Amino acid sequence: MKKPVKFISIFVCILLFMSNAKAQQMTTLNAKEKSIISISALTAKGDLLRLKTELNVGLEAGLTVNEIKEVLVHLYAYCGFPRSIRGLQTFMEVLNERKAKGIMDKIGNEASPIKENDSKYERGKKTLEKLTKTPQPDALAGYSAFAPTIDIFLKEHLFADIFERDVLTYAQRELVTISVLSAIGNVEPMLQGHLSIALNVGITPEQLEEFVNLIKIAIGKKEAKTVNKVLKVILKTKKPQ
Repeated sequence: MKKPVKFISIFVCILLFMSNAKAQQMTTLNAKEKSIISISALTAKGDLLRLKTELNVGLEAGLTVNEIKEVLVHLYAYCGFPRSIRGLQTFMEVLNERKAKGIMDKIGNEASPIKENDSKYERGKKTLEKLTKTPQPDALAGYSAFAPTIDIFLKEHLFADIFERDVLTYAQRELVTISVLSAIGNVEPMLQGHLSIALNVGITPEQLEEFVNLIKIAIGKKEAKTVNKVLKVILKTKKPQ
């Protein structure tokens, strides 16, 4: 009678271990996601020396050349061309150095052609509705009404031209976005909006808490404290999708 009981105990332990491992896998950022966060934050800060290290880490973690290029292109919409271009130039240096060592990195997929069934403005509007899970009003308000041109740029370029490119997923793009917003600072309303979107596209509360720690490591305690404060407000009022 002892042997069956022993086998049952072992079987139960294995099931519990597998269940815990699966839960941990679902709630923990993977190596590629962690690299996206560090690369984005350091590029936004202009810390090119540390960026070189993190670009190497990202490649070793499995990010393709095209995925990292897309990260560096995406973030220009939030911190400007100068930071984006310096990031790309730094990435070129890294790739050349790795090539000189005989390391051939995986290039990865190019962006698929975009289906232009609607106007660019309408496509961007629909993308924004998917991300926010909120219908976009026809009448402009706030800063969009004050400066309608920026509303056009936002929907046509950011949410159509950029977000429709499939090299990165929505979740990966939101990791880039919240990393940049955390790094540049004093944009809490936008950070709050994109942390909320991050939950909408499948990033878990636990992963966002881990994100705060990664921001602390990458750019500092002050920035991490601000992000954590905003995140707490979001988690009190919003359920993950």
